[in-house]
Amino acid sequence: MSELFTSLKQKVSGNNLKIVLPEGLDERILRAAGRLAEEKILTPILVGNIQEIEAKAKDLDISLESVEIYDPASFAMMDELVKAFVERRKGKVSEEDARKILLDENYFGTMLVYANKADGLVSGAAHSTADTVRPALQIIKTKEGVRKTSGVFIMVREEEKYVFADCAINISPDSQDLAEIAIESAKTAKMFDIDPRVAMLSFSTKGSAKSPETDKVSGAVEEAKRRDPLLVVDGEFQFDAAFVPSVAQKKAPDSPIQGDANVFIFPSLEAGNIGYKIAQRLGNFEAVGPILQGLNRPVNDLSRGCNEEDVYKLSLITAAQALNQ
Repeated sequence: MSELFTSLKQKVSGNNLKIVLPEGLDERILRAAGRLAEEKILTPILVGNIQEIEAKAKDLDISLESVEIYDPASFAMMDELVKAFVERRKGKVSEEDARKILLDENYFGTMLVYANKADGLVSGAAHSTADTVRPALQIIKTKEGVRKTSGVFIMVREEEKYVFADCAINISPDSQDLAEIAIESAKTAKMFDIDPRVAMLSFSTKGSAKSPETDKVSGAVEEAKRRDPLLVVDGEFQFDAAFVPSVAQKKAPDSPIQGDANVFIFPSLEAGNIGYKIAQRLGNFEAVGPILQGLNRPVNDLSRGCNEEDVYKLSLITAAQALNQ
């Protein structure tokens, strides 16, 4: 395991954190939950039919000692969750509808986090991103002053660590969105012991091309500086000008970023998604995430193609986010 996750384990262990894993019958989830509990890092909470989960774990030879299992159909405090959900939705759902909605494992799990019965949630092994994010936006919601949640990847290769955003959520962010993503991504970087140096990316460097697309990015730089004057952020940059010192000297000699950026903000979701996958597949970087940021409490989304290790690692990250709330 990389130094990054060894450090996260040390940070998280001993804090009595609980992470909800709503997809309790998924083998990858079961194996990761058993491992997290066995290593005494945190307490996993599985959601689903208790007998079915225990039977499947037994068939797979997975110990669920120190793992909690909640079944929405028989949860003792469901009335409390239903009342809190109706209040949170401000009359948009009736008590009867709330009771039905909370039988859904993602809504139920998110309410456990909202009601302080858990510290975070990891889902998505068997659900779409929308199925994971929608309950979070309706129940947990974004932090005060944050308009939208965004999704980042931590790109890891041996000792190298970089933050790529937004690679998961916002299709066509405007200048205000990009500034917000930059500031939130810098906060995420610090959680991973990365001293953030933020590059706002485009197909132009410092006005070498002029278009509404480049104006959007340069405007985002100014907005990010206005919101957080201490943040080291600049752009717009082509990637090489942000990453290669010799290119930075030629293209942006007066910039505080001299080929040493470690947080990269992409101008659109398509660019971010393509960019992280190229680094992952051609550069042999491990792509950890997507990590959702800007929410009041941590909720994170797995890929449906994830493996046990992905579940384990994203659970560690979610627990670390909980400590930083």
